[in-house]
Amino acid sequence: MSETSAFRGRLHHLDISSPDPKRLADWYKAAMDMEVEADGTSFICRGPERVLIISEGPAKTLRAAGYALQSKAALDGLRARLKAAGIQEVPLATSQFKDGVAFRDPNNNWIEMGLAEPTTLKSDAKRLPGRIQHLVVASRNAEAFVEFYTSIIGLRQSDRVLDDTGALKTCFMRTDDEHHSLAVFQAGEDRLDHHCYEAIEWNAIRDWGDHFASLHEPVKWGPGRHGPGNNLFVFVHDIDGNWVEVSAELEIVPADKPVGEWPHAERTLNTWGQAFLRS
Repeated sequence: MSETSAFRGRLHHLDISSPDPKRLADWYKAAMDMEVEADGTSFICRGPERVLIISEGPAKTLRAAGYALQSKAALDGLRARLKAAGIQEVPLATSQFKDGVAFRDPNNNWIEMGLAEPTTLKSDAKRLPGRIQHLVVASRNAEAFVEFYTSIIGLRQSDRVLDDTGALKTCFMRTDDEHHSLAVFQAGEDRLDHHCYEAIEWNAIRDWGDHFASLHEPVKWGPGRHGPGNNLFVFVHDIDGNWVEVSAELEIVPADKPVGEWPHAERTLNTWGQAFLRS
């Protein structure tokens, strides 16, 4: 893969569904410090470097995920790789990219990757930092999922979590130098697991914790530190029950660093203590 066409990008937006999208959008407006605007029957929630679209449908369901690429060359290279692999393009799921390509991945997730326009917020009020940073899904076939994203899309593996037999339980993949922007758990069903907002540094985690407390939104997991990625975290539930993570100080991975291997254990997911083993 040439340097000009290599995959380089970041998670840009997600589209999730809810039986009551306005109610859920109001939660993100308050809890995740976002502006909300109606877009037909959907709602677009925006904050500094974060976009979340909420559409009508089943709760706790990923409708689409969008990754912004760094260049037209990267987009052209991706389009060529999809064509060579026989992956059919589908229409862009949202209106967030000025140019892009969309496809269905092995879990049937609708993924779009393209070139984004800069956006500005209507309000100039100071907002908590929290760039939308990664998406995690569960899969009935995590190995096939990883193979697709690494061999065709061009992501790189950062760390793998293996059980005692060597079977893959979790894989963390990166789209740039950050440890992961997409991860997958082996599970009994294909589903959304969580999405995460990067708060940059530890003091911002404190500020988010104080913000959640002011709204009487309890922290469901954390604070803690993940093994893979070495990032600090807290998790809350949105009003539909989706896991929402706020992270800080995610590892920057050198290009030549070998893929890491971790045991399938609580201390892998949280070096500080309790963890939820979803695989």
